[in-house]
Amino acid sequence: MSKILITGGAGFIGSHVIRLFLKEYPDSEIFNLDKLTYAGNLENLKDVENYGNYRFIKGDIVDENFIFDLFLKEKFDKVIHLAAESHVDRSISKPSEFVYTNIIGTVNLLNASRSVWLDQSTSNLFLHVSTDEVFGSLGKEGLFTESTPYDPRSPYSASKAGSDHFVRAYYNTYQLPVIISNCSNNYGPNQFPEKLIPLFINNIINKKSLPVYGKGENVRDWLYVEDHARAINALFKKGKTGETYNIGGHNEWKNIDLIKLLCKIMDDKLGRPEGESEKLITFVKDRAGHDMRYAIDASKILKETGWKPEYNFKKGLEKTVDWYLSNKQWLKNVTSGEYLKYYQQ
Repeated sequence: MSKILITGGAGFIGSHVIRLFLKEYPDSEIFNLDKLTYAGNLENLKDVENYGNYRFIKGDIVDENFIFDLFLKEKFDKVIHLAAESHVDRSISKPSEFVYTNIIGTVNLLNASRSVWLDQSTSNLFLHVSTDEVFGSLGKEGLFTESTPYDPRSPYSASKAGSDHFVRAYYNTYQLPVIISNCSNNYGPNQFPEKLIPLFINNIINKKSLPVYGKGENVRDWLYVEDHARAINALFKKGKTGETYNIGGHNEWKNIDLIKLLCKIMDDKLGRPEGESEKLITFVKDRAGHDMRYAIDASKILKETGWKPEYNFKKGLEKTVDWYLSNKQWLKNVTSGEYLKYYQQ
């Protein structure tokens, strides 16, 4: 029986990957390693926690001895590494935490993988999930490709760039079987409400202000989280060792246009007069080092694996809003910290 370790599996993207892999690989053991920080929530996996091939492990990837002992005990065949500090604003106020988790934690996992994959079996794989933010900022034209030079602008993106470099170095130096993916902005169910879309959904529900950086002109490419999980599975099955793949949603939106669309959808879903939620928009001082535009060329993953996103933005956004409105208790729990009681149980 194959043993697949997924780090950060209780988080937003990780929980969707766990759910997909449990169904795709019923003959494999799926291990979820998560520290359960503020963004890691076992309630995200309540529907699958009793699956026979699912194992949860609470632990910190920064703890080198713990990671080595775990790998020696379980002898994982494959690793999908998602665990990371990921919020740019938090990285600006506490950059050191991002260095430890995103760089030191990744190196610990790489070293542990080397220690148990001594024969470098073709069945082994270290799939490192990263971000398009490592490439810096685009102008009005152009797309990020796999060969775009790295130019990180925030402590978060710098820490992810550092982790990418280590993963690539371990392939070149030790022939560790690795794949790197760089994805665009994710959205969808179970996302912690510090990110733009769930934050604004929650604020609209509670009629709180919608703080928009600058003039809202920044552009992002939005990827529905289930599409991202399918992309990770496509690379898991068909990706080439040593390669990097960009994953994008083909959905470029200015922040202000996205927010106005979200307000319109929320007014419709909540039965409020059209335009009521848009009145909550408040423009605030721009974030330090705020990248103007991200956009992904995802032609390589399409060509080599056949993956492409299924959701256009309006369809994905409506599905996301429906989920949050149907799960107001989840939203209340994660914003109040009540979900910690679930761990104690």
